[in-house]
Amino acid sequence: MKKLLIRGAVLVNPVREIQECGEPLDLLAVDGRIVAQGIGLPDEDAQVIEASGLCCAPGLVDMHVHLRDPGQTQKEDVESGCRAAAAGGVTSLACMPNTTPACDSPETIAYIVEKARSASARVYPVAAITHSLLGEKMTDFEALKAAGAVAVSDDGRPVPTAGQMEQAMIHASRLGLKVLSHCEELSLTRGGIMNEGEVSRRLQVPGLCRGAEEIATAREIALAAATGCPVHICHVSTQGSVALLRDARRRGVPVTGETAPHYFSLTDSLLEKRDADYRMNPPLRTRDDVLAVIEGLCDGTLSAIATDHAPHTPGDKADFLRAPNGAVGLETSLAVGITYLVKPGYLTLPQLMEKMSAQPAALLGIPGGSLIPGSPADLVLFDPEETWTVDPDRLHGKSRNTPFKGMTLTGRVKYTVLGGAVVYSDR
Repeated sequence: MKKLLIRGAVLVNPVREIQECGEPLDLLAVDGRIVAQGIGLPDEDAQVIEASGLCCAPGLVDMHVHLRDPGQTQKEDVESGCRAAAAGGVTSLACMPNTTPACDSPETIAYIVEKARSASARVYPVAAITHSLLGEKMTDFEALKAAGAVAVSDDGRPVPTAGQMEQAMIHASRLGLKVLSHCEELSLTRGGIMNEGEVSRRLQVPGLCRGAEEIATAREIALAAATGCPVHICHVSTQGSVALLRDARRRGVPVTGETAPHYFSLTDSLLEKRDADYRMNPPLRTRDDVLAVIEGLCDGTLSAIATDHAPHTPGDKADFLRAPNGAVGLETSLAVGITYLVKPGYLTLPQLMEKMSAQPAALLGIPGGSLIPGSPADLVLFDPEETWTVDPDRLHGKSRNTPFKGMTLTGRVKYTVLGGAVVYSDR
């Protein structure tokens, strides 16, 4: 029998009916599950973490991560990505299918599942909707689910036609698979590499118009309304997309959405540096978009915060104009949430944990997101007041392309616990 006692932490429970921070309590886990909360719990035969001054919350659940494994392991692999996850308090993650080969077969799903058995986070594969992400022949959803997939998506390559997406939504819904949609109308992107607007014009750089995201978002909402099949919109970045989702949800359309930390904290003004670490897709937008995304998180329009963790080597990112899109985010997401959402008073800590743990777990249909006895002992302990400066060279994954480099953030992960075992410690 393995016991872990966390002594004297402020418990942050995001479960909707509780949703509060209480007085410091002890939390006891036995054989990988939470069994009790209280004062003065016995520590006999238990590993003890003295957690005075720390918050204890369910481990973060990141539903949008690129592990680059198989095929691009110079950027990241299952082990290194999970090591970065643990350092950021992430205990469960969904990995996207744009690997090499694409995650479009039971064999590739099985490969990821097997590699993840010894990793420091739980890994849930997202399978491709179409073979090789080419938008042509649909994959075998049933076989992919049997192999371990929890959702389907063509990720950075949007499903090209409404008819294909309709069929994908209907089939996935029957099987209990979540459909995750990268919303981008490719006919409108025109080779853009950053937000189309004042900054792109000043830099004389091709821009990505917000209409490309918003038109595609509107398509997925229309399909969900017509079929009754749920769809989840990935990495929402524009004021218009937030408004479309808000209206749809008010009408009862089965659509949910996520955003990423950089969309509620950073703007396209950073591209003035001509540094490709600030390039991602969707791109950083304007201050008005940032405020709209924050409002969407506050009023429930946006259900989840996910990182879209996208590692690239320094060489990949060396050329501002030609570099691939993407930024790493697993190790900074909690601190960015505290700095830009909790400290200004937009969300409470339990509300932040609902967006970063409970809701993502519920959307994917996986365990996690609760401190209630019987729940998995997947936990993050953090100091909500500690400030730290993001140093790319001290990140735990393979890549260093963080848009938060050099920034001072508030909130530092001190321990991450997976199944009752400490997988990360900063003490």
